[in-house]
Amino acid sequence: MATVTSASVAIPSFTGLKAGATTKAASFCKVSASSKPMVGVKASLKDVGVAVAATAATVMFASNAMAIEVLLGSDDGGLAFVPNNFSVSAGEKITFKNNAGFPHNVVFDEDEIPAGVEVSKISMPDEDLLNGPGETYAVTLDAKGTYKFYCSPHQGAGMVGTVTVN
Repeated sequence: MATVTSASVAIPSFTGLKAGATTKAASFCKVSASSKPMVGVKASLKDVGVAVAATAATVMFASNAMAIEVLLGSDDGGLAFVPNNFSVSAGEKITFKNNAGFPHNVVFDEDEIPAGVEVSKISMPDEDLLNGPGETYAVTLDAKGTYKFYCSPHQGAGMVGTVTVN
């Protein structure tokens, strides 16, 4: 069992020192406290291992909450998805976030998604737009395959993208 106790400790005090000063001396103040144990720690390697595994699992599940954030419009105002080509695992959430050059939306191309996926369930309606900075649209894709998407107001300007679901 490890025990941490307090003791009398000299702590240097550097008040009054200035950058570049060479003749000032540090003064000391004395702190004393009880010699009773303040903290008791007892753990086996097994306990530590369980705690580490639990922490790793929590981080893993938290990271699945959002696999990737895709910006709608580049920082310099370009009409693009950033990134415009990426991969996620099945079931991970993709968040599209308005950045610049809006209004934008996210529409999946019904001819360029895996068979059996309903485009209306993963796309924003054509008439719905993200109008302000920071507005988001999130989608979770469960079927493996390649999905092509676009921003309907800016598709002609080349605002298109591809996501591969593994």
